[in-house]
Amino acid sequence: MSVPARAAVHIPDDGDFRAFRAACEAEQGWSLRYRGAGLAVWVQPLEPQRSLHKIKCRMECEDVPAETLYDVLHDVEYRKKWDTNVIETFDIGKLTVNSDVGYYAWRCPKPLKNRDVVTLRSWLPTGTDYIIMNYSVKHPKYPPRKDMVRAVSIQTGYLVQGRGARSCSITYLAQVDPKGSLPKWVVNKSSQLLAPKAMKKMYKACLKYPAWKLKHNPHFKPWLFPEQSTLPAVALSELSIQHADSLENIDESALSETKDDHGEASDEDSVN
Repeated sequence: MSVPARAAVHIPDDGDFRAFRAACEAEQGWSLRYRGAGLAVWVQPLEPQRSLHKIKCRMECEDVPAETLYDVLHDVEYRKKWDTNVIETFDIGKLTVNSDVGYYAWRCPKPLKNRDVVTLRSWLPTGTDYIIMNYSVKHPKYPPRKDMVRAVSIQTGYLVQGRGARSCSITYLAQVDPKGSLPKWVVNKSSQLLAPKAMKKMYKACLKYPAWKLKHNPHFKPWLFPEQSTLPAVALSELSIQHADSLENIDESALSETKDDHGEASDEDSVN
């Protein structure tokens, strides 16, 4: 099932987090597209004619505590080190102690245009488990850019589940409208190659995070300690829902795949 369109911007409540967890754990209606060592990817077609689909990835993370993975997902400065697809990412402002607004731009497989999003993100620790989720909003200071295609996150997020003191699992669930008619190879590549590769890269980044963080403001974790946040406050009234139909649609369905040198960067990328 697709996520119903929101009528207005709101900060997720406990019911929203429960619904997201249930979606992460659901099995019915999903088609397995990839299974490797400790990693699986499923897709759920929603609008085949527009390549609009949901994707779900689950990975078992040995030797990575749940709290470390949670830190890595939050740490914007560290993401710039390990996420080779990121073009630009930053936090715009805070809404509450567990919600903010942020910007993320990423490289798409050549020859597609690159995409960006502005999202309202919320997070919730629940014992040994953690949830981070987001959806697209409009912010007056960050309109669509001419050099990017503004995509729409209908609902995207992570469920991190502790598996004892030293290991965890992560489920990534995304329903994103990429704004445009994409070639079928993009959907196949994203589920069978790009998503597994991104998850493996994240896992390696988690293994290196404790050593990196020791050298980079080790006590600064505003996602755990809200009083550390230096972000300006954002009023909910400044935001509105980013509806997909208000954005430009582009037709990239006829584009053929080309080698993307940056996208094929080594999994051994160093993090210093």
